[in-house]
Amino acid sequence: MRLLVAEDERQLADAIAEWLRQETHAVDVAYDGAAALERTDVNDYDVIILDRDLPLVHGDEICTRLVASGHQARLLMLTAAGEVTDRVTGLSLGADDYLTKPFALPELAARVLALGRRSRPAAPPVLRRRGITLDPARREVFRDNRYIPLAKKEFAVLTELLRADGAAVPTEHLLEKAWDEHTDPFTGAVRLTVLKLRRKLGDPPVIETVTGVGYRIS
Repeated sequence: MRLLVAEDERQLADAIAEWLRQETHAVDVAYDGAAALERTDVNDYDVIILDRDLPLVHGDEICTRLVASGHQARLLMLTAAGEVTDRVTGLSLGADDYLTKPFALPELAARVLALGRRSRPAAPPVLRRRGITLDPARREVFRDNRYIPLAKKEFAVLTELLRADGAAVPTEHLLEKAWDEHTDPFTGAVRLTVLKLRRKLGDPPVIETVTGVGYRIS
């Protein structure tokens, strides 16, 4: 998934981003509210992790603006305030979930995964097609009962291809969902990752190139 972490405590923001990248997500980071809004204007995020007490633009205002604009991202609000009234206020603004600091990174990752499922059309918890079985929660892939070890980007690309259920997935979509904003849009990263995926998945080949569009698992 493509995620945004909006958190002004840089050490915490970087730790969250690194943990989520290990979970195979593409993660952008904003250290203030103005930067967060700029990124939401440019990128389509599946989940936004939003600190409530951001400088420049408060997290409450960001939440209100995103909801009013019809932004499709799910919002996970973070705050040091743990009172019931604070949680109710955050949720009433349109946040989808609420997590009080301090929190455990594994719990944050689990909540993000759950919200991500809700940000798109419903998909089964385990994806299957052409003998391939992919479990997003366990980050495991098998083909014909053979375990396939995949790198993070390979796993992310394969997830998007399986979610498409046979439809062609544009290269631009794969680049957006599996890489962050620092990736050169003209890079050959998607092509190289698909090449590695094909090699690891073995014969018969299952990833088809759709000329002028992208790739699909037919």
